[in-house]
Amino acid sequence: MDDPGAPTRRALVVDDEAPLTEIVGSYLRREGFEVHAARDGLEALALAQTVDPDVVVLDVGLPGIDGFEVCRRLRMFSDAYVLVLTARDTEVDTVVGLSVGADDYLTKPFSPRELVARIHAMLRRPRRPATDGQAAADPTPPRRIGALSIDVEGREVRLDDAEIDLTRTEFDLLDALSARPGKVLGRRQLIDLVWGDHWVGNDNIVDVHVGHLRRKLGEDPAQPRFVTTVRGVGYRMGRG
Repeated sequence: MDDPGAPTRRALVVDDEAPLTEIVGSYLRREGFEVHAARDGLEALALAQTVDPDVVVLDVGLPGIDGFEVCRRLRMFSDAYVLVLTARDTEVDTVVGLSVGADDYLTKPFSPRELVARIHAMLRRPRRPATDGQAAADPTPPRRIGALSIDVEGREVRLDDAEIDLTRTEFDLLDALSARPGKVLGRRQLIDLVWGDHWVGNDNIVDVHVGHLRRKLGEDPAQPRFVTTVRGVGYRMGRG
């Protein structure tokens, strides 16, 4: 249960199955969430603009526009955590969901307790990985890696002076890597830093988000300027 003195978290549950929406909503209310529900994608987008949720539980198989398109449009105006629900346990669904800006996914049928645990894990994610020996109160100048500038405090990334629009997860990955230039970080290390050590699931979630980050940075996979793959291990910022 959340700290009763803490601000109320807002959750938006989007599913056309009323019984499932009620079950998920009841579990979240017990955890102190203010819960809003939508039955289709357009209603979900309108509600998200009104209530500004902290987290969105989003079914993929919605009538009208599907959950992937809802997530894509949501990312144009919201930085909420998004957990997608899919009835199909396929890698394609997972990759598509994460590539349009989802933070995590669950396959139906699922345990409501696991869903709540995943949500709490997302909300505990550190916004800024600490660097060794740096006082938290010290102002942090933008990190510069070649033509790339990363303003950690302002959560702004610029490449050749042009702003790059990153999702929350993409920024957090870039933050984790750029805080440790030249150091190889394994997938599990990145999961712990970005998703939190309570996160459970397939570590290919890291590869999907790194791939999306690279595309936004205009990376050439054959000659990356910024994020380098270390085969069998993980990723490194720069060739270091």
